Amino acid sequence: MKPKIFLLLPDGIGLRNFAFTRFPEIGKLMGYDTVFWNQTDYPVRDELGFEELKITDAKLHPLTTVYSRARKRIELKLWEQQFQDKVYQTYHFPQSYKSLKNAAKSLMVDYLVATKTHPKGLKKVITQIKKQERQTSKYAWCKKQLEAHRPALVFCTNQRPTQAIAPILAAQDLGIPTATFIFSWDNLPKATMVLDTDCYFVWSDYMKTELQRYYPSIKDAQIFVTGTPQFEPHFDATLIESRLDFCKKNGLDIAKKYICFSGDDVTTSPDDPQYFEDTAKAVRELNESGHNLGLIFRRCPVDFSERYDAVLQQYDDVVKPIAPIWKPLGESWNQVFPSDEDMALLSNTAKHSELVLNLGSSMVFDFSAHQKPCGYFRYNQANRANKNWSIFKCYQYVHFRSMPSEKAVFWINQPSEIAAVIEEAIRQPKSTVEAAQNWSKVINLHPPEKSSERIWEAIQKITTCTSDS
Repeated sequence: MKPKIFLLLPDGIGLRNFAFTRFPEIGKLMGYDTVFWNQTDYPVRDELGFEELKITDAKLHPLTTVYSRARKRIELKLWEQQFQDKVYQTYHFPQSYKSLKNAAKSLMVDYLVATKTHPKGLKKVITQIKKQERQTSKYAWCKKQLEAHRPALVFCTNQRPTQAIAPILAAQDLGIPTATFIFSWDNLPKATMVLDTDCYFVWSDYMKTELQRYYPSIKDAQIFVTGTPQFEPHFDATLIESRLDFCKKNGLDIAKKYICFSGDDVTTSPDDPQYFEDTAKAVRELNESGHNLGLIFRRCPVDFSERYDAVLQQYDDVVKPIAPIWKPLGESWNQVFPSDEDMALLSNTAKHSELVLNLGSSMVFDFSAHQKPCGYFRYNQANRANKNWSIFKCYQYVHFRSMPSEKAVFWINQPSEIAAVIEEAIRQPKSTVEAAQNWSKVINLHPPEKSSERIWEAIQKITTCTSDS
């Protein structure tokens, strides 16, 4: 009988890494049955044909959100004190006091932070979260499913969602090994860890060091450095279309060279439409001086706002929007799900563009995989949508300290520099691309196309050790 691996999907984030790559196929070839333990609205079986077990009871304990918010704030305050670094203050999201319900929750969070910001207090908060989640009907539901199927491992695709706490606790209470994947390169310094599992999968040695810096109780043997499947599609030649086919499919002019503007969400970049307009204006000016350029606009996949509409209309002579192929299955942002078609679209957009411009995103690694450079905006807009927001805060975040050289991107320090950066990036991309690829090697184990294989090799090691003991 094949060992069964439960791939826990507490939200849709893990689909990109673990459903739309070769991950399930590799597991099958290695002799495992992969079951998507699915708490999302995404129909894994119907859409993808994979084995699926639904978690239909999604209700958290009423206080879990409060205690989890407090845990995050306490950890950030303790790290600020421990490392003498004010950057951790910038990871706090403001609390809401606008309604009676929100005010009550926020005041409870404030009380916990005021009284539990010390190591013993943090431990009590974490213990209380687990105690509360063990009291829920969701915990009982998950435990019943686990007892019926007895998987060899429960592997959570994302360490951040509180929705994953009850399933992980149920597995641990039944003696089933658990693991979680650290989803993104910026997650650990932000105190996004809500799960305590037996094993942790990280992108790189750099991330392993971070994990033990923030959670020193985690031992070496619990951590597996595997890389992330996130970038694997860029190395799959079967996904790449000819330039002619890509242009025809997306209504592009094959004679033009295209720049990609990659949008951010409204929290990360509230002034994004203004940076977009600055870029469109620069492209138009370059065309007026003899260039033949176009601007591809790829919005943030969960941003369906109208905030870019005026720019799209005003600069329709240079801008061509190519929307991400994500599927909304509900009204909120976390009910918008990625697709395998979009992974191919992103790969082809990077392949057939000259460069990408954005505000500090990991898109630098997507494009450097195709030998294309990236430019980062590094100036504030004169009329900021949020006066408390500053682009300079973004580049002070801890994950940017992994950049081995500032030459990994073209820095744009004022709108008047955009045109020159575009010209230089088209003319001399090589040195910047090489520096970006060196940065990629710091944050993601290479070769990047082997990440899924390394994850399965680690799973095999965990399950073999467990069965032998």
